[in-house]
Amino acid sequence: MAQQELHKRIKSLFRRHHLLSIATVSDQGLWCASCFYAWDEENNSFVITTDPDTRHGAEFRANPQIAGTIALETMRVGRIRGAQFTGTVTEPAGEDLQRARHIYLKRFPYAALIELHLWTISLNYIKLTDNRLGFGKKLIWQENS
Repeated sequence: MAQQELHKRIKSLFRRHHLLSIATVSDQGLWCASCFYAWDEENNSFVITTDPDTRHGAEFRANPQIAGTIALETMRVGRIRGAQFTGTVTEPAGEDLQRARHIYLKRFPYAALIELHLWTISLNYIKLTDNRLGFGKKLIWQENS
């Protein structure tokens, strides 16, 4: 089955923004964290950096299933837009690591000055809300749908 193409409004949101919030779950309960991201359009994934010793870094290894959001902050209800997503977090290695590093540093060149521990979030579900299309209008993308 051919993969469904991402809607141009989802692509636009992912290209224009740079901060996402992710939620993890473990024996300690739920946890949220905000991370800068670079979008790997070809692989429909996000590249983020965080130390594996952070709570969310440790929880990625214990349970790689995450949920997250990217939201435009606005006081004008008619301009609200944002995405909710689910995905799987992995630690890239080899060529995948080099690709992730290139994508992340292209978006955030100053990050070359720090030690990066990169992760990729492979997306499997996206729900975009875009009130510019009508109040509460949703666009859905799902892996292999």
